[in-house]
Amino acid sequence: MRLHLTKHHGLGNDFFVVLGSPAADRPALARTLCDRRRGIGADGLLIATDEAGYTARMTLYNADGSIGAMSGNGIRCFAQAIAMRDGSLADQYILTDSGPRTVELRATDRDDTIEASVDMGEVATIDAPPRWDDLGCEPGRPVAHLSLGNPHSVVGTDDVQAVDLLAIGRQVPDTNLEIVEPTEQPRTIRMRVHERGAGITEACGTGACASAWAARTWGFVPAQSSEVIVEMDGGRATVVFDRPTPGRVTLRGPSVFIARLAVDLADGDVT
Repeated sequence: MRLHLTKHHGLGNDFFVVLGSPAADRPALARTLCDRRRGIGADGLLIATDEAGYTARMTLYNADGSIGAMSGNGIRCFAQAIAMRDGSLADQYILTDSGPRTVELRATDRDDTIEASVDMGEVATIDAPPRWDDLGCEPGRPVAHLSLGNPHSVVGTDDVQAVDLLAIGRQVPDTNLEIVEPTEQPRTIRMRVHERGAGITEACGTGACASAWAARTWGFVPAQSSEVIVEMDGGRATVVFDRPTPGRVTLRGPSVFIARLAVDLADGDVT
């Protein structure tokens, strides 16, 4: 069976998008495609299916085959794939496992790149993940456990590069772990992330929202900030507070089209 898909990235967080439901085992397909040594390589697989009342339904499979409820970078890639298919930058109303999300698109000066604003919903406080206390975080270090449809544990630090993120992230595999530091730039923070099901990635959209929310609470940025810029290994995203309505956050950032692919699932050939 030949599978047609596109590949995109949002600030280095890369995804395959399939428009339609593949006959293959989806978790196994995600593991096969996303493996960076034995497959093509990506952080996740996004599958678009029809859903009444919506532009499409988005289902996210992480690189390990597990289902992810929501991805802020992934949904921008997903929306770009649909816009390319339809030849339109009209607003999209996408159903995710975290609920409906509105995506606003606009063109940039590059044919392969769009800018997208995504209504990410409300940020909620949640309990610490299993085995969190085993990490032995310093008592004075700021920590926030938050959800945007998927769980995040955000930790404040003085230097994100000094943290062994891989080792710590592996100890708490049930959460997305973000480490955050303030910067000298106004309303700007620096973040690194270890994502459940994918490991260290160059960017995380829901993680950027959780980190911006925590940073404003901790005073890393002014409490009255209406926008926070989040610098990640893959680039910058902007988190806007109380948009489109009070209590909600919007994530703004790019999606870049990489390639169209046709994969022969029988023998793994890619053309």
